[in-house]
Amino acid sequence: MDEAEVRALEKAVLELVGNYDERHCFTAADICKIHESWLGAIYEWAGAYRQVNISKGDFPFAAAARVPALMAEFEKTVLARYTPCNFKDQADVIHALAETHVELILIHPFREGNGRTARIVSILMALQAGLPLLDFSVIAEEKKPAYFSAVQAGLDRDYQPMERLFAEIIERSLAAS
Repeated sequence: MDEAEVRALEKAVLELVGNYDERHCFTAADICKIHESWLGAIYEWAGAYRQVNISKGDFPFAAAARVPALMAEFEKTVLARYTPCNFKDQADVIHALAETHVELILIHPFREGNGRTARIVSILMALQAGLPLLDFSVIAEEKKPAYFSAVQAGLDRDYQPMERLFAEIIERSLAAS
């Protein structure tokens, strides 16, 4: 299943890059469409908010019953504030990516694929800011514990740890392009 998800992810990113331009303001419905375009051929529930409570280790994500309201609030506040992501200052772009990413992960709207969906949203926002496709391999490898810590810091609205990770991701992505 992992291999099918990886192939579908590569295909979805290429398709989604062409669907959203630099003026697009993302919505909760867009996030569902992004998730569905990636996993729709694999899971019948792709693109639909989860109906079950989930956790990662001893870390519980938002209660399933709260996901629709939390996503509506996420749209009105975070997405409306940071998309389109066309800030001139790279520090503002980094903050926008970090806060959007953390808040989406903390809501964890789907049964599976929340991290990768959040990364797709980050890629699309980065493209709006004139950056290249982001390479997230650093958080899949040596920075994975720092990534989990950065998400947890977001519980206290501390986005600096995630900002540091995004600064490194952007630096590596720029160097590779």
